[in-house]
Amino acid sequence: HVQLVESGGGSVQAGGSLRLSCEISLYIYSSYCMGWFRQAPGKERAAVAAHYTGTATTYVADSVKGRFAISEDNAKNILYLQMNSLQPEDTAIYYCAASAPYLGSPSTPLSASLYYDWGQGTQVTVS
Repeated sequence: HVQLVESGGGSVQAGGSLRLSCEISLYIYSSYCMGWFRQAPGKERAAVAAHYTGTATTYVADSVKGRFAISEDNAKNILYLQMNSLQPEDTAIYYCAASAPYLGSPSTPLSASLYYDWGQGTQVTVS
């Protein structure tokens, strides 16, 4: 199992930026997916971005493409979400997640069904 702890959330003005961090503790090192999801008040949890370690491939949801970027520091086991040009509709609790070991490039990397371990979430508020 994987432990994940998010940090970096806060309150910013529209047009501002934040960088979220997710500290990841692994017991077995292998190819797997890592992702960022968000849930706004009264809304379902939605995918934001994902990363597949096997090919170092990133995937970004259309809703944030061009504004958000996902990256990983393998040496430090930290997953980042850089958020630029933030808008009020980005207000949500942001969660990081990790899949079970995955042997090939996922066909649906933004699908929540791939992920089994989740962090506690960090609040992002844009006004």
